[in-house]
Amino acid sequence: MGKRMLLRSCHATGLQIRRAAKSLVPLLPFRRQRLRISFDIDDTLACQALHSDAEPSRLPAFIHRWLGEPLRIGTRSLIRELRRQDCSVWVYTSSGRTPAYIRRWLMLHGIHVDGVVNSVRHRHALTARGLSNAPSKLPCAFDIDLHVDDSEGVQMEGQHHGFRVVVVRPDDQQWAQQVLDAVAQVQRQLARQQLVGRQVTAPQRAEVFSS
Repeated sequence: MGKRMLLRSCHATGLQIRRAAKSLVPLLPFRRQRLRISFDIDDTLACQALHSDAEPSRLPAFIHRWLGEPLRIGTRSLIRELRRQDCSVWVYTSSGRTPAYIRRWLMLHGIHVDGVVNSVRHRHALTARGLSNAPSKLPCAFDIDLHVDDSEGVQMEGQHHGFRVVVVRPDDQQWAQQVLDAVAQVQRQLARQQLVGRQVTAPQRAEVFSS
C-alpha cells in the first residue's frame, strides 16, 4: 500500500514538472546576432561636391586630401544612431581600396566600422561559392542583413541572389532617414521570423520534456 502511494506521488510530481516545463518553453529567449549593415563608398559615403555637402572636420583640409575623401554629410549622425540601435556597421566596396585605408579614412571622422569587404575579399567569396554569374556585391556571403548603395543594378542583383539593398541617390538630402526606415523594416521582418521560429521550436522542446 505504501509503495502505491509513493508511486502515485512520484507520478504526480513528474507530471507537474513536465507541465511547468512546457509552460516555460514559449518564454525561453530567442537570440540572434546584431543587425549587420554595410555601406558602399563611391557616391554613397564618399560624396562629390556637386551632389552633396561634406561632413565638417576639425582637421586641416590638406590632411583629408592626403589621407581620405570627402565624407557625405549626415554620415556621422547616421552611424551614431545605428550604433545606438546596436547595429553592426560594415563597408562593402567593389573598389580596390584597402581595409586599412578605409578604416583610417573613417577614423578621421570619428567613425569605427566592424568589417570591410573590398574587391579582393569579394572575389574570394565568389570563388568559394563557385558562382559563374558573379554579382558585383554579395552581402549575404558575409551575413550582412542590409546593404546601402547608390546603384539600382546592385538592388537588382539583390533580388536575384537574395540579399536586401536600399538605394540612396547621391543628391538625396534625406538619405540618412531613408536608411533608418529600411533598417526598421528589416528589424520588423527579422522579428516576424523569430516569432515563427519560436512557434516552430516550442512544440519540439515540449516533446523533449514530456518524454
